[in-house]
Amino acid sequence: MAFHPRRFLRWRAASAAVVLVLAACGGGGGSDAPQEPAAETPAEGSIEQAFADATAYSVQPGGSLAQANEGTAISHHQLLAHGVTLAYTARAGHLVVKDSSGRPQASFFYVAYTLDGENAAQRPLTFFYNGGPGSASVWLHLGSFGPRRLATAAPSTSTPKPFALVANEETLLDASDLVFVDAIGTGHSQAVAPYTNQHFWGVDADAAAFRDFVQRYVAANQREASPKFLFGESYGTTRSAVLAELLETAGVSLKGMVLQSSVLDYNSNCGVTGQGSCAGYLPSYAATGAYHRLVNPPPADLDGFEQQMREFTRNSYSPALAAYLSQGTPPSGSLLSALAANTGASTSLWQGHFNLDPTTFQVNLLPNDLVGRYDARMAAPKGSALASEGDPSSTFISSQFASAIQSYLRSSLGYSSITGYVTLSDAINTWDFSHDGRALPDTVPDLATALTLNPNLKVLSVSGYHDLATPFFQTELDLARLGGTAAVQLRSYPGGHMTYLDDASRVRERADLQAFYLQAVAAGR
Repeated sequence: MAFHPRRFLRWRAASAAVVLVLAACGGGGGSDAPQEPAAETPAEGSIEQAFADATAYSVQPGGSLAQANEGTAISHHQLLAHGVTLAYTARAGHLVVKDSSGRPQASFFYVAYTLDGENAAQRPLTFFYNGGPGSASVWLHLGSFGPRRLATAAPSTSTPKPFALVANEETLLDASDLVFVDAIGTGHSQAVAPYTNQHFWGVDADAAAFRDFVQRYVAANQREASPKFLFGESYGTTRSAVLAELLETAGVSLKGMVLQSSVLDYNSNCGVTGQGSCAGYLPSYAATGAYHRLVNPPPADLDGFEQQMREFTRNSYSPALAAYLSQGTPPSGSLLSALAANTGASTSLWQGHFNLDPTTFQVNLLPNDLVGRYDARMAAPKGSALASEGDPSSTFISSQFASAIQSYLRSSLGYSSITGYVTLSDAINTWDFSHDGRALPDTVPDLATALTLNPNLKVLSVSGYHDLATPFFQTELDLARLGGTAAVQLRSYPGGHMTYLDDASRVRERADLQAFYLQAVAAGR
């Protein structure tokens, strides 16, 4: 989670919202944020080596460690998944990366899960991270395909709290070893003096630091021969495109990349820039209206309905919107009626906001409720506590993830810290978004270069139909700039920004990931 487009920072401050950023993507929950209690994680498995970290970590821009250690907690566990018992080892701790002169520059906090008894040279290795920028990896770590997950029952807003931390039958651990790593200035990751956190808060510096972490982890664990994958979410996909090019240039060959809820080109997303065409959002508006029973007749097949909405957008809405934006040509009455019928938003709303932005849609779709931005299936009465931060889908889950990660690290993995684990810092406020001569990043060219450098590299893009932060159709339009290469696969599911929180969609996504990994590992053999 944690998508923080800068355009919404002013709105966020005005409404006391904890959300809107990226990913990408995601929820509040810094160490000072009020949090609902999470259930104490029951100890499972056995702790071989506990580590009580006495270092005080800071997520402030000027945060800088006088020195860093690489202390690690080690524990052993078992998990029944897909009918097989998986025995695995977990390591939670830090690795220090160095600059070109050999001087320590940052201490990365990570949690790694490795399957016991496997040949590491043949075993895939996947690096997971969320976005923000300024988000820790907790959303992917405890929400997606790790060995344990929080049972949120999305899109319900009445799931009992604290959320249960359960064995994850959809884990990817049978297909790959998993490394969840926190960006500098999040979780327990921090710069090392004379560097400060701020030094790494920019598109290029952040990606370079992650390159150094991947290389450090690979070297420290003798994983040079392992098939390597990146799994980024939200702004993490922005990072992944730049990181993939950096790794390939550095001689670290990748097998695959998973792009979860992408924002590859900030400039094409009207929800980020506040300008330009919002046509990329239309199919997501339609999915949202259908979910809230505002589309008649209700579609029996969401995948088929969304394909119709892609075609309607390309053939009808986009051309009319382009004429409206460039020449002021008003839309026809029949088009306005079709837009209302397909999305459930009123004809008058479309007439007044023909280039309908996601915030206006979010606020006006339902007369009495605010729909979520990360997951527009979730809604709450306007003026309620759940709607007070601007996104009920984020507010409902954020504190639970923030509380659960601290309990899980301590009780199950044997890692404790004198400092709270920060799920979302304020890095967005001072982030340098410039990249390749543009004020906001467009990383599609970086991805294209990575694919050129490594013709065997495969990409899987996964999105949620009900995500109003990084709309799936805009992602498809951005990736189409690569020329329709067979190296890129597209998948969309019912759900929001974190499709894996939906129990049915997580099963579908897990199956697609399994097939993707098999294909990517086999490529180039």
